[in-house]
Amino acid sequence: MTSGGDWSARVGATWAAEWRRTERAFGDVARLLDDAIVAVAPENGIAADVGCGVGSTALALAAARPGLHVTGIDLAAPLTAIARERAAVVAPHTVRGAGGDRGVDFLVGDAAALLPTLAPLDLIVSRHGVMFFDDPVTSFAAMARAARPGASLVFSCFRAREENDWATALDAAVGVLPRSTGAYAPGPFGLADHALTQNVLAAAGWIGATATRHDVRYVVGAGDDPIADALAFFRRIGPAASALAAAAPDERAAIERRIVAALAARIREGTVAFTAAIWIWVARAGKPS
Repeated sequence: MTSGGDWSARVGATWAAEWRRTERAFGDVARLLDDAIVAVAPENGIAADVGCGVGSTALALAAARPGLHVTGIDLAAPLTAIARERAAVVAPHTVRGAGGDRGVDFLVGDAAALLPTLAPLDLIVSRHGVMFFDDPVTSFAAMARAARPGASLVFSCFRAREENDWATALDAAVGVLPRSTGAYAPGPFGLADHALTQNVLAAAGWIGATATRHDVRYVVGAGDDPIADALAFFRRIGPAASALAAAAPDERAAIERRIVAALAARIREGTVAFTAAIWIWVARAGKPS
């Protein structure tokens, strides 16, 4: 289980070190999510990207809607540092301070505490960043209170673990076969259950929530040796990483052999790719009670 607090410590540092590989893995998720965001994004106003990571979603939104004031928020300082560096390189004209009240910037901290300082928000987005709340109703409610009535919320998250073959292949290699229970627990599959997420959003003050199912490529290895590249990724990111770190040398070697076999079965056209099963949710902020 990965909680929000982990992102401000070891998990955030690991994802910062592996950000290029994680961005590659989430490339197809990003394209679908960015399209869904642009479909509802206003031309002007204030937007926030919750769990912004290295800033891809915030930067894409700022490029598509130059009239918006976009702020990315993440618990992990190493990730937001990379986001700022990327903004300065790929879109220097959007960096806040150079263009008045429009553009993009990045803040480190808890979204529930920071969003009120940006209110009233016209749009809140997140790419796989809202499944780690310790108390999802409280956190989504804080987001709703910071939003204008009618403002859109758009986010992506994984569907059930059993539907994501990148996860089930690693579970089989490790020798542990967890199953979704339908109960909320912070982590990658925290919002996998459709009914649970719909109830959370309704209880938190979001209305008209709809979710669209997508199955996308999840590219984990490429380059001269895509299998070695993918193994290096899974040693640090994903459900096998903690098992590999905790295993004795002989068992670690055996697990890695099983992972390599799973990777070899999924190599196509020079890449190792699995399937990621995701939801893209869209909702609107209701009127304050």
